[in-house]
Amino acid sequence: MVEAASTLLGEMKAAASSLSYAALLTDDGFDVARYPVKSDGERFAGMASSMQALGDAVAHELSIGDSEYIIIASGKGHVVQLRVPGQELVLSALFDNDATVGHALAVTRSFAQKAADLLA
Repeated sequence: MVEAASTLLGEMKAAASSLSYAALLTDDGFDVARYPVKSDGERFAGMASSMQALGDAVAHELSIGDSEYIIIASGKGHVVQLRVPGQELVLSALFDNDATVGHALAVTRSFAQKAADLLA
């Protein structure tokens, strides 16, 4: 699974030149695969897992349904994070400002679905 996930993240970079970092994470904060491979993703994995849990808790508390995705927009880029359908995995991706938030979300959604198909 790790090798297939790493390949998928490489394909994600090829599809979106504005992608700076991407990670496939478990719900409990462990790194499955990341791009670039040599980066240290353990701290990021823990933070992203916490963000996902907070988003889920807020959606539940407000009775607005399941949390679909989380976006953090900043002056230097966008983080888009969403669950891999049917899996206990999260895809989190950092895009530079060359990508619009909409493009970043579309790319991340597409590759989350590809990850789901790969793992089905």
